[in-house]
Amino acid sequence: MDDFNNDSRLNKHEKRRKNTKSISILLIIGGILIIILLGMWVFGGNNDEESDNINETTENEDTETEPDTGSDTEQNPEEDTADGNDEAAEGVEENDDDELNEEASEDDEDVETEPAEPSDDNVIEAYTGNWDPVGTEQESPQTTTDYSDGSQDRVEIDVAASEATGLNQSNMRTHWVGNGGDQQVVATVGDEDLSEFYRVYISWVDNEGWQPTKVEVLNELDL
Repeated sequence: MDDFNNDSRLNKHEKRRKNTKSISILLIIGGILIIILLGMWVFGGNNDEESDNINETTENEDTETEPDTGSDTEQNPEEDTADGNDEAAEGVEENDDDELNEEASEDDEDVETEPAEPSDDNVIEAYTGNWDPVGTEQESPQTTTDYSDGSQDRVEIDVAASEATGLNQSNMRTHWVGNGGDQQVVATVGDEDLSEFYRVYISWVDNEGWQPTKVEVLNELDL
């Protein structure tokens, strides 16, 4: 009987010891978990704050270092100046061209032409006009005419032929110039494409230069 009681007491003691040990282990584990959670909360919060601070610092640096361009389309001042100069030059050229065209139009409007009698069968159309003398740098009266290329007479005769035919002098070809009578010449001219040909009758006017008097449109070039 005593042995049975002793065994019972031993079993109870052993169970109590095991329960106490289990509780201690659970308490230790719980304490460790609490410490880990506290550490994560403390250090995690600091990391978030540091991350926010870093982000704010980066944004501030980007704002401070970003160049103030003023506009996405703003150009380099030198480029603006160059563009301005080019535009100004183009404007001047356009104005010059407009003025020349206006003067040419006014001159054409001032000239009155009338049909004339063709001089031969090669003439498609003939007309006279009230063209003005082209002006001259030569002394009057003129006794001789110099037909050679580059002479003052040839230069002024070409100007007169250009004004009478409407051909641009820079593109006009003078095929022949010869005597047309007393202080008169006849010039055969055409365009550079050899698609238009004219015979121009020109007279000398003292102190005023060569003056076109008649134009014949030719069917083909004849020399």
